[in-house]
Amino acid sequence: MSEPSVDLPLVHRGKVRDVYDAGDGRLLLVASDRISAFDVVMAEPIPDKGRVLTGISSFWSAELADVAPSHVLSTAVADFPDGAGDPGLAGRAVLCRRAEMLPIECIVRGHLSGSAWKEYRTSGTVHGMPMPSGLQESERLAEPLFTPSIKAEVGDHDENISYDRAVEIVGRDVAERARAISLALYDRGAALAAERGIVVADTKFELGFVDGELVVADEVLTPDSSRFWPADGWEPGGTPPSFDKQPLRDWLDGLDWDKSPPPPSLPPDVVEATRARYVEAFERLTGRSVDDWVASTRER
Repeated sequence: MSEPSVDLPLVHRGKVRDVYDAGDGRLLLVASDRISAFDVVMAEPIPDKGRVLTGISSFWSAELADVAPSHVLSTAVADFPDGAGDPGLAGRAVLCRRAEMLPIECIVRGHLSGSAWKEYRTSGTVHGMPMPSGLQESERLAEPLFTPSIKAEVGDHDENISYDRAVEIVGRDVAERARAISLALYDRGAALAAERGIVVADTKFELGFVDGELVVADEVLTPDSSRFWPADGWEPGGTPPSFDKQPLRDWLDGLDWDKSPPPPSLPPDVVEATRARYVEAFERLTGRSVDDWVASTRER
């Protein structure tokens, strides 16, 4: 399965997304079907994964526009610049404004899971903040927490930082605005997702400035930037199944593989099971099929 052709200057190639200079202060973000696990990119793509991530982000950008603007200009291929007319871009590419990104990542936690649960078991804190005793894994927190981080060097894990440290990095006014936007986005998004049978346990937002205004950039409330759990599969005291690459991780965990390149070849059933998780998340949230989303981006 070949990736769509783009004849624009490449700005950055990540594990999943490719970023191109679209001219006039714009970027073209292309979400591929590449998938990584344990920081290793698999050789086999997950069909439709890039379209799912782009479609979900587009859905949220529209739903949450009154909370905070986004950098999105268009997802219609007809609006893309010369050099970006490959039909394979339909549904997986976004034309957006170039933003001056904040050097912090804006993480919001609504449930006690992942690294927060590990910290709580060790010290009774989350992100250095004291928490009530007796909490269980995956339990809903009394109120969502803003827990910023900073990106680490390539190959390292991101570093959790205190809110006071975030203030030192970006200034008090920007930190307060970023926290308020992130919590408001999470509250609204988690409430809407809950109506559709999905628990948003936690998520990561990336914010930046466009023309002096703080906007939401990159992906928004997707299975790759969030923990999505089926509401009927969640209860405190364990780790619920998730709408993401869990089938892939589970399969890899069962192998005698040292988690370094080259990755093992993925069997078709693991590829299909992983695709199904992403597609179900998209359909539950948006109420439409992936094919319908892709077709809408081809319309003139």
